[in-house]
Amino acid sequence: MQTANLDLAHPAAPAGADFNAVEARQQGAWASGNYAVVGTTLQIVGESLCEALDLRAGETVLDVAAGNGNATLAAARRWCIVSSTDYVPTLLEQGRRRAEAEGLSVNFQTADAEALPFADNHFDVVLSTFGVMFTPNQEKAASELLRVCRKGGRIGLANWTPDSFIGQVFKTIGRHVPPPAGLRPPSLWGTTDRLKELFGSAAGVSANRETFVFRYRSPGHWVEVFRTWYGPVHKAFGALPTEKQAILERDLLDLIESFNRAEDGTMVVPSDYLEVIIAKR
Repeated sequence: MQTANLDLAHPAAPAGADFNAVEARQQGAWASGNYAVVGTTLQIVGESLCEALDLRAGETVLDVAAGNGNATLAAARRWCIVSSTDYVPTLLEQGRRRAEAEGLSVNFQTADAEALPFADNHFDVVLSTFGVMFTPNQEKAASELLRVCRKGGRIGLANWTPDSFIGQVFKTIGRHVPPPAGLRPPSLWGTTDRLKELFGSAAGVSANRETFVFRYRSPGHWVEVFRTWYGPVHKAFGALPTEKQAILERDLLDLIESFNRAEDGTMVVPSDYLEVIIAKR
């Protein structure tokens, strides 16, 4: 694969991180459970991002780490020419079924966000909603997003912020199941300082803080759904003995309580994210 010569102003990757081993572990985590059960509830984020990007019919669009295709479908509904990629084939298959059900034309392709199988300057728009932020080698992933986006094109991202509910969920999990040494937290993608580090002088970065609201039957229902279907939480519980699983569950319920604005026994929890538009120079 030819790599574009971009001045990314990237800091060095963290020393001591075995990115290949971490990526294999993460791929297994996302393939466990069934992310689509959670992913489908996030559809509004893909729609909002496509509106923020002011997509035009006929533009070529790549959705990276697409999961079950929220941003993919949103772009296809706007008559764009869409390619949807993820390194978990089962998630792509669910995205394909969703597209077929709506009569939408999308090219689905298994691909690693850190090694995209596309030519330089190939797409008008590159998207990722709560996907590329979880790549272990953040510098490499950012470089790939820039490489496949044409000059004058746009990159649109939705990334959880460190202080958001989901940012705190991962922090809570990390106290019970420590992350691999040498990795930067995914939630750094939810900060403008980190985004400017990653994309450097090759692009202009603008971001707005937005909110997604998790609406579940109860706090316990949220824990049940995420424990069963959301790969990282599913794997975290599976890595702990029974007594420590109970402690993790209690910590997650306490976290929900601190965010929950519902007073009727249900769960209504806002979680902030950055809606990011990156203009490639």
